[in-house]
Amino acid sequence: MGKKSQTIVKEYLLIAAGTALIAFAVASIYDPSGFVTGGFSGLAIIVKQLTEELVPGGVPLAVTNLVLNIPVFLIAIRLKGWNYIVKTLLATVMLSVWLGVLPVVPLAAGDLLLTALYGGVVMGVGIGLVFLSQATTGGTDLIAAIIQHFWRHYSIADIMQVIDAMIVLAGAYLFGIQMALYAVISIYLVSKVSDGIIEGLKFSKAAFIITRKPDELSRILMDELSRGVTGLSAKGMYSGEEKNMLFCVVSRKEIVRLKELTLALDPDAFVIVTDVREVLGEGFIETK
Repeated sequence: MGKKSQTIVKEYLLIAAGTALIAFAVASIYDPSGFVTGGFSGLAIIVKQLTEELVPGGVPLAVTNLVLNIPVFLIAIRLKGWNYIVKTLLATVMLSVWLGVLPVVPLAAGDLLLTALYGGVVMGVGIGLVFLSQATTGGTDLIAAIIQHFWRHYSIADIMQVIDAMIVLAGAYLFGIQMALYAVISIYLVSKVSDGIIEGLKFSKAAFIITRKPDELSRILMDELSRGVTGLSAKGMYSGEEKNMLFCVVSRKEIVRLKELTLALDPDAFVIVTDVREVLGEGFIETK
């Protein structure tokens, strides 16, 4: 199997796993507690609640999700082209399939805080996996992209926030303001967890070091920590002195040792430490 074929298979597996987690969060965590967290999944929960007297158990979540997405996809194909939405179409169909076939296992029914926490984490992981495959699950994501096609001075994220806020407000009208307040917690978690999945969960630390002994310190850091060190040309704007600033990326555990070694050699060293989301390369995430 070629590298391109492996990439395609990996993307499809990510879509399958991600949509399964999203469906589980919607059907087994949010729906039993009447949680509405935005998106077409939130609208599906509202529709199910409103149609319980007309249809036994209400209109199934899978049906509503699929029906709502059909006109959105037709518009998106016309405006953006087929290549733009092919993987998103697959993700949307798979989400509807999972919503229809996965058994409902109410994990936190009756406990709003657990619903918000568990739902946010599971939904966030699912959305993150789908986004890693460079797809979405349609719904408000696609609506926002369509609106942004005409109103380009607004970002997709801004439009999505407005649409999802309207859906949450509708849920608050049906299920009460308390539900909406807990839903905000869940939405926040979804955002943070999905960002963590997309940007990488292996956090590291980057250190910028200004020292009068750059050559000695770089050798010590390379020997003691087995990490690469890069010298960057710098200039003190107050003194006008040319300097060599060191740049080094280490793991979270190693940052304490880096500071100890630096200050032991040069107590007057100026050290800046910052968080790094993801590091590709030798000693961190291998790309080959």
